[in-house]
Amino acid sequence: MKKTIVLLAILSTAVLYGQQKDYAIQSVPFTQVSLTDNFWLPRIQVNRSVTIPASFERCENTGRIKNFVMAAQKSGKFCTKYPFDDTDIYKTIEGASYSLALYPDPALEKYIDSLIVIIGNAQEPDGYLYTARTIDPKAVHSWSGKERWEKERELSHELYNAGHLYEAAVAHFMATKKRNLLNIALKNADLVCSVFGPDKKHVAPGHEIVEMGLVKLYRVTNKPEYLATAAFFIKERGHYAGYDSKNKDPWKNGAYWQDNIPVTQQDEAEGHAVRAGYLYSAIADVAALTGDDSLIAAIDKIWTNMVEKKMYVQGSVGAIGSGERYGNNYELPNATAYNETCAAISNVYWNQRMFLLHGDSKYIDVLEKTLYNGLISGIGLDGKSFFYTNAMQITGNFKHADIEYTRSGWFECSCCPTNLVRLIPSIPGYMYAQKKDDIFINLFINGKADLSMHKHGVQIVQENNYPWEGRLKFTINNSFQEAFNVRIRVPGWAQNQAVPSSLYQFASNKPQKISIKINGEDFPYVMENGYALLNRTWKKGDIIVMDLPMDVQRVTANANLTDDIGKVALQRGPIMYCAEWVDNNGKAANMVVPANTQFTTEFKPDLLKGVTVLKAQVPAIVIENENNISTVKHNLTAIPYYSWANRGQGEMMVWFPTAIKGIELLAK
Repeated sequence: MKKTIVLLAILSTAVLYGQQKDYAIQSVPFTQVSLTDNFWLPRIQVNRSVTIPASFERCENTGRIKNFVMAAQKSGKFCTKYPFDDTDIYKTIEGASYSLALYPDPALEKYIDSLIVIIGNAQEPDGYLYTARTIDPKAVHSWSGKERWEKERELSHELYNAGHLYEAAVAHFMATKKRNLLNIALKNADLVCSVFGPDKKHVAPGHEIVEMGLVKLYRVTNKPEYLATAAFFIKERGHYAGYDSKNKDPWKNGAYWQDNIPVTQQDEAEGHAVRAGYLYSAIADVAALTGDDSLIAAIDKIWTNMVEKKMYVQGSVGAIGSGERYGNNYELPNATAYNETCAAISNVYWNQRMFLLHGDSKYIDVLEKTLYNGLISGIGLDGKSFFYTNAMQITGNFKHADIEYTRSGWFECSCCPTNLVRLIPSIPGYMYAQKKDDIFINLFINGKADLSMHKHGVQIVQENNYPWEGRLKFTINNSFQEAFNVRIRVPGWAQNQAVPSSLYQFASNKPQKISIKINGEDFPYVMENGYALLNRTWKKGDIIVMDLPMDVQRVTANANLTDDIGKVALQRGPIMYCAEWVDNNGKAANMVVPANTQFTTEFKPDLLKGVTVLKAQVPAIVIENENNISTVKHNLTAIPYYSWANRGQGEMMVWFPTAIKGIELLAK
């Protein structure tokens, strides 16, 4: 186990075999962080004991594994719906590998090895691996085209499959030191690099992620072709003559694939939200490794557009169901909000990389908002039921063409469940980062982390009850006294900032000085890029205590968000809240939250696996005998948004009117 941790630490630095350029800030690997908290650790354990086994079982039951078996035999008929179904196996292997790195499990490792044999047998001699074609090249999937890569720019997902293979292979290699899956991935990557390039086949992948996967292979092997091909795929975007650049239809002008104009000219988050997040993450990777400032300038503009005009209040992105895509600026409807779980995951990847580029806490603020709200809302508390989309309101109509209002075990397109499998065990890797003399503390989760500063060991122990309480304690245990900087993120929400833009604001302006004590004494820190900078000579046992305000905040929206005019959302700490029918007399859409509403809080350990609820007395509209409308006093109970839809089907609201301005009468 110790050897595995050392290997992961070496790989994470991305300075293998003479690599010269990379992110100036480096994440501390999740394997160097041991959690003891009551929020994330149980989720990681449920992922290991429930979600991963259920995912593998569903890969078997749905025919996803059978597709690989038939590809090896070159006989049969592709038996699932989508040509990218191969990736559900890859993503589950990736998540299982992360789990193995934390919790060795010989039986799980043996099972994964058996799957790798099946995958390897399905690979063609030159490295090509795509079951939708290999099973029967004469009767391929309708999305695939008659020849390899023919429809890659659009729907075939051949390179998308490859990207998830690469990410799984690196995770498996790092966790087990085995090369069996890595060798399969390298053989495929060598083929890809031999086919695509400036003097070879030109294409911009229709569904990005191969770029991120190639970067991971480059970090492991230092093979320049992998980085060069990732950069080629990014710079190839926006050069396809087959699109009509004047057409406003994103499917016909290339915007759906982020392919309508060159990346360096893009300044708006657009198209399929998952593809976009993967592209922007890859741009950051390639920019860091190549020093291409034009790429950084592009994603800086795109990020600003997303945060200022295209993000929901609970951190979700991708408002439009048609195409699972970003809408126009300020197009954030509540009743039809799409908010794919995979888009939230890709948004976490992107914001982490933006932080590594710039060292500004605003990126972690967005990451945290997404992580605690719009991302984990996608998985049920049982660990085996999921949302593909994440609704913003349900008002009696429990069916919509693009939105699920009840959790499902899996979907025909099960990208979201398997994406959660791989994201959840890696969460400790988002907690800490380092740069020369700086240690960044980004997320507040109980546990300890083992780092190295100036070649000396430093252990940081966190003790808190976050996200329910704001008192945070950090113990610094270094091997001997030395000077370095500890940078603790002071969340934007603790500084009266709902998000790092004017898209949402807190209704009450209560700027507070955040108290920080070291060994019981007030410490005169300075703020820098959203971090409390603590510079001193540290000795073993030094204790930092920071108290964050945990007031209930009323969130208001920019006037351009027409659905939210005259309404408020509720936030406490990093958690966004909603009202659900089961706590509110069977309704959630009939309550008003006036400006003078006073809230109380209560932690309920037996509710939804332990949550802090908000309570207030508010007016509620009631209809008696279908003819009489009146308001009554109602005891509102609000629960964390992530926890809704775990107790059955019914109404749910995130945004509440602040006053009754009219009643809409509908025919029965």
